[in-house]
Amino acid sequence: MGTDTDGPMTDADTDPVALVTGASRGIGAATASRLAEEGYDLVLAARTESDLREVAERVSDDSGVETRVVPTDVTDPDAVQSLVDVTLERFDRLDVAVVNAGTGERRNRPIDEIPLEEYRAVRSTNVDGTFYTARAALDPLRESAGTLVFVGSFKAKYPSTSTPVYAASKWWLRGFAHSLAGRVGPDGVAVTLVNPSGVPTEFARERRERTNAERLDPDEEITAEDVADAIVTAARQDAPAAVTELDLFRRDIYERF
Repeated sequence: MGTDTDGPMTDADTDPVALVTGASRGIGAATASRLAEEGYDLVLAARTESDLREVAERVSDDSGVETRVVPTDVTDPDAVQSLVDVTLERFDRLDVAVVNAGTGERRNRPIDEIPLEEYRAVRSTNVDGTFYTARAALDPLRESAGTLVFVGSFKAKYPSTSTPVYAASKWWLRGFAHSLAGRVGPDGVAVTLVNPSGVPTEFARERRERTNAERLDPDEEITAEDVADAIVTAARQDAPAAVTELDLFRRDIYERF
């Protein structure tokens, strides 16, 4: 079907539609590929348009689904609302929203040495951006009895001395996701939280001396594709079923305790 075609969908166009934030690399890009394999047309959001277009073109070439690229800063509530508006203008529906955009701080820094701008960057993306995206997506998900998937973290459940600000943001996300499920579950919306352990991606590359891809052994960790499979598992559930929380950890994760 190609990317970024204009014009309204016709009545015969009934493919389900998924929106993915943080879709330009890592878990987001892998999720886009897996949802495309499942037949979802896609709206892909991140800050860097060139990276998004690379993902969109690859997904369209591989799966033939339609993709729409919408460069978006999730810390801007108006930009997030515009993202959802563009989705509805193009496809007139939204079946799955994957809230994946996130960032982290540099590792192993004393609390009093964490720059305030770094703290604010983590909070504004992981907390505010999560809230803005969920808020904008809820009405169309009510219409479709759809699924809202949050990408959390192993650190949403256990303390992290190396990245306390990131961990706190994911603890917030976990509380928000479960509380939101209680609010919108009666409206027919499934809310899922997927908590992966460490994934070797370029996560937080703008802020860390070594990315997870450089720091973690890919043969010992779960992959972005593993996380994407978990997200698709959640998206596949038909009402009234919902995967409320899915922990996806490396098999020896509890050895560290």
